[in-house]
Amino acid sequence: MNILVANDDGIGARGLHELVRALRKRTDTGIYVFAPDGQRSGYSHAISLRGKVQVQQVELPDTELAFAVAGTPADCVAVGEKILRDKGIKIDMVFSGINHGSNVGTDTVYSGTVGAAMEGAIQGYPSAAVSVDSHQAEHFDCACDLALDLIHKTGGRWDSEVIININTPNLPKEDIKGVRYTVVGEREYTNAVQLEEVCGGKATYVYRGEAVVYEHDTGTTDVLAIQNGYASISPLTRDMTAAYAKADMEKWRIGR
Repeated sequence: MNILVANDDGIGARGLHELVRALRKRTDTGIYVFAPDGQRSGYSHAISLRGKVQVQQVELPDTELAFAVAGTPADCVAVGEKILRDKGIKIDMVFSGINHGSNVGTDTVYSGTVGAAMEGAIQGYPSAAVSVDSHQAEHFDCACDLALDLIHKTGGRWDSEVIININTPNLPKEDIKGVRYTVVGEREYTNAVQLEEVCGGKATYVYRGEAVVYEHDTGTTDVLAIQNGYASISPLTRDMTAAYAKADMEKWRIGR
């Protein structure tokens, strides 16, 4: 089995290295890393349509090949797949992560980690995104175990229309309460956009909001699962059609 590994935190990120080491435990796995040459969080599914994407081969332990990519997370997967195909290497899966910071709720829309996994799905491969709920993540064992268990339980084969989104609390594995299979919830922030300064007629704004902590726990959403100490596994889809709204559109008769 050959796995293309990408991320959005960059080629030097600890989470990426932890995932690679975990995957290496499977002796039948070829690991090929294509990761940004710097921080690319929040790039969603952007690709470099109007730019050039440069790649440089680097040394990375436990990999067959590794490249630093001067592009977006989605570029890493698209360009990486092309490079491997030209080398006659057929990949079987795409993993994106392990991200420093959770990708749950509406944050999945902005996530470069999820964007890379989405690109893997578009390329036709079973793909997964893996994240730990802290930008200063220290505990990767549970996330690694779930990634390996996903491969073991599925054989690395599932509908490529579905992206598996794994998130774990930043806790020692023994302190995590369990695993919940979840739907995507709402991720709200207080005072998300803040004015930092006004200088010379120009105003500067920054994103520094604090995530809302919810008092209830229904156990159904990824946001609540992570907040309450559970690992979350959610199925995402790249199909953006709101099929339930088609009947309303028929009633509106726009343009008819």
